[in-house]
Amino acid sequence: MHTADAHSTVTEAVRSWSERLVALSHGLHDEPETALREHRSAAKIADLLESADFAVTRGVADLPTALVATHGTGDLVIGFCAEYDALPGIGHACGHNVNGAAAVGAALALAAAADTLGLTVKLIGTPAEEDIGGKVLLLDAGVFDDVAAAMMVHAAPDDSVGASSLAIGAWDITYRGKPSHAALAPWEGVNALDAMTVAHTAVGLLRQQLPPGVIVHGIVTDGGQAANVIPARTRARCEVRAPNVEQLAQAWRRVCACFEAGALASGAELELRRHGRDFADLHQDPDMTEAYVGALGELGRTATSRHGETMASTDMGNVSQLIPTIHPTIGYDTGGATQHTPEFTAYGKSPGADRAVLDGATALALTGAALATSPAQRSRLLDGVRKRRRSGPAR
Repeated sequence: MHTADAHSTVTEAVRSWSERLVALSHGLHDEPETALREHRSAAKIADLLESADFAVTRGVADLPTALVATHGTGDLVIGFCAEYDALPGIGHACGHNVNGAAAVGAALALAAAADTLGLTVKLIGTPAEEDIGGKVLLLDAGVFDDVAAAMMVHAAPDDSVGASSLAIGAWDITYRGKPSHAALAPWEGVNALDAMTVAHTAVGLLRQQLPPGVIVHGIVTDGGQAANVIPARTRARCEVRAPNVEQLAQAWRRVCACFEAGALASGAELELRRHGRDFADLHQDPDMTEAYVGALGELGRTATSRHGETMASTDMGNVSQLIPTIHPTIGYDTGGATQHTPEFTAYGKSPGADRAVLDGATALALTGAALATSPAQRSRLLDGVRKRRRSGPAR
């Protein structure tokens, strides 16, 4: 198939699926589900792909809300990552309904040309991006081992390409003390809330000494049960972000010392548990980015280059450390609202968001077609898979 024929096939496929793709985006938005609880969301995606004759496996990697759907038998495997988890209390405030529907649309569109392009199209349903990092767990399980190139788009107020992301790690903190009456015999207690207060203060003072780009933030999830009882247990979650995984490890050692200080000062026992997996910094493939920018331009959209800048954090960073990857943003009017706010959620079913689903799907699918029809890119990507297989699984 010539490039022009592939272009026509892909764009027509998106048009033919457009109503169902928009309905999928709206359906995800209307029933937001948080990390590892995305049962209805995953089912909506799986059902749609099964209706298009994709081979669908649900509950992969022992994750009930993860899925893999494939179409085609070609040696070049193009992977599209679909996100669909929402945020607690504010729904799809990160636009994952748009992300997920666009990835599904890209898979459906490229599948229409898969046989003639020598492709296998692989849609990977990746839960819990907002929490433990489903893509990292799927990498560990070997789901990405055959993927030559991985792609997705992310909802945003504007179109952009090329940005990196911050590496991130999360930890759950528990202090255990000893209860006592706060008025009659406070000296008999060991105050777990005091431990958390010391740690929180120490982290605040540490921020002055942290390198640029290192961020620490968190919440206290349990500060005690009654004001007249010395708290015997407190809990918190802390997240640390840094420009790369090496700086993340260095920063966590400093932050960990703050929590140890809380235990030392109060006499409480400290328990630290890693929450989920670390997210690595994102590396976007320049050749794939160039192809995506060209495809986006055909749709009348212009992407801002953000090379050298960083987004927040994403588990797509872990994928990008091993596999050629792009993670551009696809924009629509959000009234000035940014992600992770209720105001952003309100625009998730707007006409602009619906267009972002369809344009994102088209641009991703056209990028996949461009990779398949370029002998140089095809060879590069297949060589990458062979090298990974020689060096071990992609995890």
